[in-house]
Amino acid sequence: MEKVKVLFVAQEITPYLKETSMSLIGRHLPQGIQERGKEIRTFMPRFGNINERRNQLHEVIRLSGMNLVINDADHPLIIKVASIQQARMQIYFIDNEDYFYRKFTFRDKGNKFFVDNDERTIFFARGVLETVKKLSWRPDIVHCHGWMTSLLPLYIKKAFKDNPLFTESKVIVSLYNDDFSEMFHKDFGAKLKLNGITTKDLKHYKTPSYVSIMKTAIDFADGLILGSPDINPELLDYVRESEKPLLENQPMDNYIDAYSDFYDEILVTETITVE
Repeated sequence: MEKVKVLFVAQEITPYLKETSMSLIGRHLPQGIQERGKEIRTFMPRFGNINERRNQLHEVIRLSGMNLVINDADHPLIIKVASIQQARMQIYFIDNEDYFYRKFTFRDKGNKFFVDNDERTIFFARGVLETVKKLSWRPDIVHCHGWMTSLLPLYIKKAFKDNPLFTESKVIVSLYNDDFSEMFHKDFGAKLKLNGITTKDLKHYKTPSYVSIMKTAIDFADGLILGSPDINPELLDYVRESEKPLLENQPMDNYIDAYSDFYDEILVTETITVE
């Protein structure tokens, strides 16, 4: 029997970024799921504060070289990879000189939110999906961690739904306490739009806040996980009102088994389709 394939997409993974609840889950969950017999791939952004030499990142030439057009500008897609030897797993990094060479993640040294975080989010989501296409790897489950992955449910269910690699993919969104108070660019909806995405799909982006981008992720998800005990109250209400399959926040000492069981539950539920 063919192994279940799980695509993990995370904005934070330790040891590449500092330890948080999200980065620890990003590090240990894929390993645990792989040890439970599933096949995995794991992606994160190649932020400029990741030490490439210490972490032994190197470019994968056969996967790099594509240009992604965002807001009428070409941005070369660079794919790098590193190995976590003790876990026997690789991490793929989405890189681009325009978006990821600065030595910070989301804010500059003065704590100012980067004005192009909206485009970085678009580039990251599209970069992941285009790389999975190049790998010809069909994920049964796509598990998204953090607001920078929030476009993946929309893209998979609408723009990539006719691609045979993603047609049957189930999308799970983990919600964390990773709020930001700033707004994305007012044209965020127009910038991210691809064929297959309708104006109705973009309804939350009229005011592109943290809450609105995560509400869209919830709308297009097949299952939801509370990755933190203290997520945004408005989002928590929205999650519960959605009545979608939900895994409550789990203690860190045994969450992997609970997540694995939840994957199996989602695999046999009807795929969410949003018209």
